[in-house]
This record gives sequence, structure tokens and C-alpha cells, in this order.
Amino acid sequence: MLKNFKAIAMIPARYQASRFPGKLMQDLAGKTVIVRTYEAAKSTQLFDEVYVVTDSEIIFSEIEKEGGKAIMSQKEHDCGSDRIAEAVQDMEVDIVVNVQGDEPFINEKALSLLLKEFENDTEGLIDLASLKVKLTGEEDIQNPNHVKVITDLRNFALYFSRSPIPFHRAKDITVDYFKHVGIYAFRKKALMDFYKLPMSPLEAAEKIECIRYLENGKTIKMVETSEVSIGIDTPEDLEKARQKFS
Repeated sequence: MLKNFKAIAMIPARYQASRFPGKLMQDLAGKTVIVRTYEAAKSTQLFDEVYVVTDSEIIFSEIEKEGGKAIMSQKEHDCGSDRIAEAVQDMEVDIVVNVQGDEPFINEKALSLLLKEFENDTEGLIDLASLKVKLTGEEDIQNPNHVKVITDLRNFALYFSRSPIPFHRAKDITVDYFKHVGIYAFRKKALMDFYKLPMSPLEAAEKIECIRYLENGKTIKMVETSEVSIGIDTPEDLEKARQKFS
């Protein structure tokens, strides 16, 4: 565990996921998906505390029944950052990591890379840190479900889009494309500032919450990794996850 700041993991957990309602309460080798994710976050030993923050009494009760820590939030939030911000506003904490509730195979190495960025950020230049992974196939590059990110020469994000960015006009130039992996580590102040800001037209058009940070002058340090967790978005994903436990 890193010692020069207090870091907590927050797992936002909605019961009614649009693509797979109730997925967090599905059985995964004898425990629910959300409990598996909570336990995986705890087992990394990277965090001072781990919480599930949810608008669902079902999920809240499930975590408490298994001896975990859960926080009830308001029902309506535009995004996971808002849900987390509401939960941490009165907490004494330096770094808040958003862990997706449908990722029971949390990658400890990837999370430690994010926290390392803040440990090395002696000048306080980083407001957020997040992950990116290289895209290779043309189908993945064109897929609007894969959010693409471009960065400056120091790996700070310039923009995120569902479109392929950059546009590859000069074909004699080699261009790398990177997918944004939706795991965030925030300084608490950046998160609370975000919570007070209205959604911008760009964010609303792209449906990408980190655009709001960029438009309001926050810095997002992108860390390249090949270590990507497996999320559960569909019943087919759940079946694959069950096979991993078998």
C-alpha cells in the first residue's frame, strides 16, 4: 500500500444496467458479481478502504451481508463520477479510484500503475489518471463503443472521442490508436469540482464524462497498459467469467 497519501476504491453499482439488468447480482461461482468485484479490490491491498456505492437496497444489503462496506446514494446521477463524488464529499481522503462493479478480475498491476503516477507527482500536476490500451484491428478502431484518446507528448489527454482520432489523412505517417479504459484515479478536489460543474454539449454529444474535466481545465494523465480487466457486459461475458472460476 502506498504511504504518502490516503487512497480509497469506490465501486459505483447500479442494479438496472441498460445492457444486462441485474448483472451485479448474478451468481459467479457461489458469490454475486458485485461481491466478487468488492473482494478483488480488497485483495489488491492497494487501498486504505474499499466501498460499494449504490442506489439499490438489494446491492447494499448484499455487500453488508458479506461483511463489506456499502453506501446508499441518490437514485439519479448522470454518471459514476457524480455518484462517487456524493459519497466521498465528507471523507478525509486524497486519491479516489473508480473501480467498475462488473469487473471481478480487477488487475492489480494496472491499478498500481495509476497510483504510482500520483506518488511520483511531486508538483501536483495531475488531477486524474486513467488507462489506455493500444488498438490494432480496424474494426476496433472504428467501433464507437471503444472510446479513443489522444495525448500530448507527456501523455496528458488532449481529447476523447467515439470517432477514430486522429484522422489518418497522411497515409505515409504511422499512427497509433488507443482505447480509453474506464478506470479513473482522481484527486478528491478534482472530483468535487467535477460534481459542481454542468454537463457540456461536447460531453452530452459523445457520452464521455471525462470530456467535462478537460473542458474545465483539469489534467488527465494517461498510462499505457496491456493489462486490461475482463468486464461483464452481457450474459455471454458472465458465462466466460464462470468458466474462469471453474
